[in-house]
Amino acid sequence: MEFWMIYIIVAVIAIIIEILVPTMFCINFAFGGIITAIISIFWGNTASLIITFIAISLISIILIKPLLTKMINKDSKADFNSQYIGKIVKCIEPISMTKGAITIYDERWEARTEFDCEEISVGTDVKIIKNDSLILFVEKI
Repeated sequence: MEFWMIYIIVAVIAIIIEILVPTMFCINFAFGGIITAIISIFWGNTASLIITFIAISLISIILIKPLLTKMINKDSKADFNSQYIGKIVKCIEPISMTKGAITIYDERWEARTEFDCEEISVGTDVKIIKNDSLILFVEKI
């Protein structure tokens, strides 16, 4: 069996593991395997190919994983609760800058006012203006 086949098999196994267990870790070995397979077509020294595979995989772990993680977190954070912005909902607990709750689609959400204003009373309609993680910020309408 030729070296490039071995590294392609390693890359395919790493991709399969990444699909089954999406940890953003095994994909780095897939990158290392594919690049090493290409290099092994032109250069066939066993020891140097193993070192190349390890080096490319480590560089991938150090450089590519943080970029992919940042891109995925950025995309998921942008979509998270953004469908609620602008919705008119009912206040189910008095809302201030430090406490409160609303209900939307029969779900209870923590809510806060963005500015120091008078407390919003129960039953009042409010508009969702932004979110910060699991807390929705509202304003009285």
